[in-house]
Amino acid sequence: MNESELYKALGLLTKDRSRWEENIPLVSFLLSHESVKIQAKALWLLGEMGLAHPLSVTNEVSAVAAFLDSASPLLRERAVTALGRIGRGRFQTVEPYWNGLFRFASDEAAKVRLSFIWASENIAVNTPDPYGDHMAVFAALLQDADDRVRMEAPEIFRVLGKRRPAFVSPFMEQLQKLSQTDPNRVVRIHCLGAIKTAKEN
Repeated sequence: MNESELYKALGLLTKDRSRWEENIPLVSFLLSHESVKIQAKALWLLGEMGLAHPLSVTNEVSAVAAFLDSASPLLRERAVTALGRIGRGRFQTVEPYWNGLFRFASDEAAKVRLSFIWASENIAVNTPDPYGDHMAVFAALLQDADDRVRMEAPEIFRVLGKRRPAFVSPFMEQLQKLSQTDPNRVVRIHCLGAIKTAKEN
């Protein structure tokens, strides 16, 4: 199979969830493919497979985590996202790598910082408690230079505000100020959403 055919085959597999678990070893094998495009697709799919079958990807997690040190921003982005999805399914599966994810809050690539927030939101849905001592990291991302990062940053406060409002309460004043002053309309809306959720829970 050439790259185009293989990418298409992975796309078909993505749509057929009934075949996911049995194909985890094959998709993991493709992490060693020479094509960054194929590696990136495999990382993304392993994340989705891991959300659905977190115990079945236990042996693949170290291979996914190896891409956290990639020179390619795309592969770092996909590795962080995959660990977030797997961690949403079962935190213990990614726990050895969890602390290491926080360095991506200051990654040079905005998409990687964005993926760090997404991954954290995913994990926090079912495992919020470990985030209690790390809220300042997300508060700093509320001031990120990139609009997409700033638009997403309030969402981790909304996710945690629903589950552990005490984690969010020290940052309510900052969220309130941004909801009134940030130049980006979506940031303002998301800040208001986070405030409302934290107050209701």
